[in-house]
Amino acid sequence: MPEISRFYGIIIRMYLIDSEHPPRHIHVKYGEYEAIFELANLNIIEGSLPKTCRKMVREWAEIHQSELIEMWDTQNFHSISPLE
Repeated sequence: MPEISRFYGIIIRMYLIDSEHPPRHIHVKYGEYEAIFELANLNIIEGSLPKTCRKMVREWAEIHQSELIEMWDTQNFHSISPLE
């Protein structure tokens, strides 16, 4: 699973579409927490994260939402700059 970005201990990944399922989403890991964010509305659809972590991921994903959707659709994975 390609790592897309990493910041403040948060790891964001996206699986290859062959081993995945709709809707478009990203996987987030923070310590022992894991969650899946849907890219269309940036809501958690599975798992949980602490509130501050959830806000940072959502802020980062809002900035890069169209790029993430394009990456899912094309499977052209690349690193995206972290939240600063």
